[in-house]
Amino acid sequence: MRLVQRGFTAMIALAIIVGCTARDPQAAIDTRMWTDDLTFRIRLSPRPPFAREDVIVKVVVADKESGAPVENGQGRIYAMSHDSVKVYDGLERGPEPGTYYAKLNFVTAGEWAIGLQFRRDSTKKLETMDWLQSVRNAR
Repeated sequence: MRLVQRGFTAMIALAIIVGCTARDPQAAIDTRMWTDDLTFRIRLSPRPPFAREDVIVKVVVADKESGAPVENGQGRIYAMSHDSVKVYDGLERGPEPGTYYAKLNFVTAGEWAIGLQFRRDSTKKLETMDWLQSVRNAR
């Protein structure tokens, strides 16, 4: 009887653990950033990016307080290498709620300074964040 009870308890615990895991296993390693009122989850694909290849940038934007996706926002992403090579693209709204996409092509390998600007709508202030990204040699 105790063996059956322990087995049942173990199955329930496993079901809870599986149910609580993220739907997207890659989400755990996305770059996360915050402003005063927004949260950002940023993913570059492929990861890590390679020089001279198109890199798809996925940005998921949500309200910091409520967690609701931010629809109809406006934004852009831009980057500059140590050699002052610049790339940029505007964020396009994606099919998923609160998701925006852009495409970058890093011409050279090395460290790139990346900036992201975003606002909820044209009446709100432009939120800016930046980070460093390593880009691998071309394949």
